Parts: sequence; structure tokens; C-alpha cells
Amino acid sequence: MPNDDPYVREELLMPSTIEDIDAAMLDYINDFNIRTETNKGFKKVPVIWVAAERAAQIKQHKGLRDATGAIIYPVITLERNSIVKDLSQKGSVFGNIPPINDAKKGSITIARRINQNKTSQFANADSKRLYNQINFKTQKQNKKVVYETYTIPIPVYINIDYVISVTTEYQQHMNEIITPFLTTPGGINYFQLERNGHMYEGFIDSNFAATNTAADLQDQERKFTTDINIRVLGYIIGEDKNQETPKIVKRQNAVEVRFPREHVIFGDIPEPIGDDGFYKP
Repeated sequence: MPNDDPYVREELLMPSTIEDIDAAMLDYINDFNIRTETNKGFKKVPVIWVAAERAAQIKQHKGLRDATGAIIYPVITLERNSIVKDLSQKGSVFGNIPPINDAKKGSITIARRINQNKTSQFANADSKRLYNQINFKTQKQNKKVVYETYTIPIPVYINIDYVISVTTEYQQHMNEIITPFLTTPGGINYFQLERNGHMYEGFIDSNFAATNTAADLQDQERKFTTDINIRVLGYIIGEDKNQETPKIVKRQNAVEVRFPREHVIFGDIPEPIGDDGFYKP
């Protein structure tokens, strides 16, 4: 429903899923726009999500492999290692809010506003009944105000561990690529992620584990690898595509309750009259 109130701003609330957190982590790396000097010029280092199918990777990153199918370095990969639902980090008592006991569910109220159209209809109906005129100005306060309340399921907080692997052929490339991960957070190892209006928190492990095959004089390729471990504190709302109830529930309050009057009609139904001519109790 369009909003005509200039003092109210409507925001589209998108669901928060595991895929959203993965995409936010991938966007965080791509936003660095890391480049390095190669034999083909100063080019952007490709960032690859490890869990994707190989056919999709080849289609998306056509220059990722050479004629023999080997990966062309340097490259940055992102992999999700684990998901932990740890309630021990939520305080001594975790505040669980059960859903509303109806078909739509919903636990947390995120917005509440007056339905101007229905509220004015009730006011005009009372004005017509009392004063035989709609929009009649009176000092009485309208008590029949219709509110719209929006609720969502309770967010489930999770910890997701990722590992960013940087692989290069030269030490100089490795130094250039990992430097933004060290300097961008500043003096702390904390950063924020954003996706579809949701904010998540990321923490970078202080140990950048590095390995290389430079000391190996055999025929295998020279390769430098650095693993950067990151823990993201995120949350998911709803059951994604398996959710049967609405992700956002809109309810309206009842402002008036009426009971219909029952009428009893005599005459058509035989009455229980006794021999004395009176009704039997």
C-alpha cells in the first residue's frame, strides 16, 4: 500500500539468510578491488567462492585457467568452514520470544502505524450516527483508532567461520594482496558487513598462516599460500524457502466488538401448553 505521509519513510525489509551472509563476505573481499602486477599488466586478482560448481566457475571466470586446465595465479578463494549456533555468547539467559499463537506467527514487532483510511471510516460512521453528518468537528477524541502492527520471526544468531586463501607464484604478489586485509580495519581486527539492509560483524584472526614451496627444489610448481581466518557474527530470520508462514506479518487491532441481537418469534412453532391452558415451564 503506498504511503502518502511525508513524515513516514517506508523501508523494504529483506530476509536475512545464510546465503546473504556468504554474499556479504564475498562483497567485502571484492570491495577491496585488489590488483597486482602480472605479465599481462596491472590486473584485478580474481575472487572465487570455493563451494561453487566447477562449470559455473569456468563460465564466470573464463581467464581463471590456462589451456591445460591449471589455475592461473594469483587468486583469492573464499570458503565457509562451519556454522555454530552458540547460545553461550548471548548472556546468562537467552531471551527467546515464542511466536504468536495463530496461523501467521511472528514474534518481534518492528513497526506500528495508524491506518488512516479505516480510522477515518469509523470516525465518519460515528459522526453520521450521532450528528447526521460526516466529518463533523467535535471536541471528543476518536477512540476507534485502527493500528497496523508488523511482526517478524525472532532472529537466530549464528557464528560462521570463513577462510580466505591467497595463492600466488611470487612473494611480491603475496605481500601486495594481503596488505589491504592488514591495514583496512586499522588498529583493530573488526569490520562490518552489509547485505540487503542487514548488518553483520566480522573478526579477523590475528595469525595469517603462510606456507610455500619455494624451498622445494623438485619439479613441482612454486606456490605461496596465506590463509586468513574470519569469524562472522550474523543472524538469520525465518526458514528461507521452506517457511510456510509469511516472513513479515501485518495485523490490525479490533476497535469495536458487536454481538447480534437474537429475536424469538412465537406463533409458527407449537407451544407446550398444558391442560390448564398455561405454558409449561
